Amino acid sequence: VQLVESGGGLVQPGGSLRLSCAASGFTFGGYDMGWYRQAPGKERKFVGRITPGGRTTYAESVMKGRFTISRDNAKSTLYLQMNSLKPEDTALYYCWVLALGSEHWGQGTQVTVSS
Repeated sequence: VQLVESGGGLVQPGGSLRLSCAASGFTFGGYDMGWYRQAPGKERKFVGRITPGGRTTYAESVMKGRFTISRDNAKSTLYLQMNSLKPEDTALYYCWVLALGSEHWGQGTQVTVSS
């Protein structure tokens, strides 16, 4: 299993980013996928999750309509669209899957929200 995130960067408050996670080594369309994030000095926290059919669940504290998770099963790619970004969204964002009996994580992509 390999998960490779991309799309992070530096963005001003109020801006947008779209993260991607390219997956390989398993049948992508058969598994729930998720996003987590870890802010500096804090624990990794759940952002949201999506079923193979596209049903999504988000952390209640999180996104309040600002973030949208989607997937393209044909491309084995997971997405996280982030709008109206705030400085407190600054974190390392990780892609996640529970597949083949184990949890798997990508290396993370850094999102920094700052003016």
